[in-house]
Amino acid sequence: MSAAPIPRRRPSRRIGRPPDTDSAETRQRILDRARVAFATDGFDAATNRSLADDVGVTAGALYHYFGSKLDLYLAVDADVQRRVYVRMNEAVDAVDGFFAKFEAVLDVARELNAEDPSLATFLGARRTDIRRHPEIAAAMPVERNRERDFFARIVAAGVDAGEIADEHSGFVTAFVATLLTGLTDSESHDPQVHARAIEAIKLVLHGRLFSPD
Repeated sequence: MSAAPIPRRRPSRRIGRPPDTDSAETRQRILDRARVAFATDGFDAATNRSLADDVGVTAGALYHYFGSKLDLYLAVDADVQRRVYVRMNEAVDAVDGFFAKFEAVLDVARELNAEDPSLATFLGARRTDIRRHPEIAAAMPVERNRERDFFARIVAAGVDAGEIADEHSGFVTAFVATLLTGLTDSESHDPQVHARAIEAIKLVLHGRLFSPD
């Protein structure tokens, strides 16, 4: 089954600097469409001109909201992080223990990817952009640690519940990080494949994926 491309919607007309009453709506529209461009093309290929064309605004309007491509990229990242972690934190806080919390995260990941694949695709492309561009990495030190801290919190809940031995917490954190990173890096392009991978992870967690010899 071939991967379904993330659609790019092009508006029928380009707009210049919007009135103040439209500022919040226009800014969010720029973030939404720039997220798709960065997710699909990466930081390098998404030029200021192509971003303005994708969003459907003039270059002047783009600079009115974001002073540079890096500023826009960082704003897109902050918007994605907020949208993802608000949902995930709500889900994690609603249940107790490692297994319940990790499954809640997996469920949110599936829901978000079904709603908008560009969220996970951006997070996957972001890791590549961070490795290639020191200026991006330097501009988001807190955000870079957010995932690891979030995973560690889930594992700590498992230690407190007696589900995970304390001496194994580092291994489990690495295991969780690897699985969730793989979902965004390699499986998020196809919601059906993504959902199947999540079900496979759940089967592994409960020891039901592999049959013993």
